[in-house]
Amino acid sequence: MGVWISAVLGGACALALAPYGWTYLASAGRRGSVDTVPHRPVAVVLGAAAWNDGPSPLLARRLDLAVRLYETGRVERVVVSGDNREVSRRETDTMTAYLVEHGVPADRIDADRYGYRTWDTCVRVRDLFGVRAATMVTQSFHLPRTVALARAAGIDAVGVGDPSMGARRRSTVIGYAREVGAALKALRDALLRPAPARAEP
Repeated sequence: MGVWISAVLGGACALALAPYGWTYLASAGRRGSVDTVPHRPVAVVLGAAAWNDGPSPLLARRLDLAVRLYETGRVERVVVSGDNREVSRRETDTMTAYLVEHGVPADRIDADRYGYRTWDTCVRVRDLFGVRAATMVTQSFHLPRTVALARAAGIDAVGVGDPSMGARRRSTVIGYAREVGAALKALRDALLRPAPARAEP
């Protein structure tokens, strides 16, 4: 009986982790650093929390990577994607202002104001801005899922992740933990290919 229970539990764990493994396999060889990632015409920065006085620390770290990608010529444009409603403190407005303050010309920045989910962002930047090849920019814990979904949406995606553990340990640990469940939703999105959520005013 004990062996049977162990086998069932082991199978259940493997099944639960399979989508997480898929994100890593689908992004294998496509995750790098600012110095090693191949050129792409566009960097897509995924949104995160904005605070009253600017981007949250994790979001600022993503934006800093985008600035470096632009400065080093790895990308020519930046698309910021997030929830730009007032309830979310205008994420994309905050992101755009930060990039401009750090040297990215305003005419090199596009904003997707309704990037409510990672899948939505991938589909919307593809359809709204014609993005067919991009460097996806986010935290390292989020990067495999982001690159996997971008590829599922038809984007030739590579990615640069911020290794935030040393700077924001608690947030990063939580981020890695939630990716297990998020990967299941990501695999569902990749298979079912839902339309992005309806934009709200």
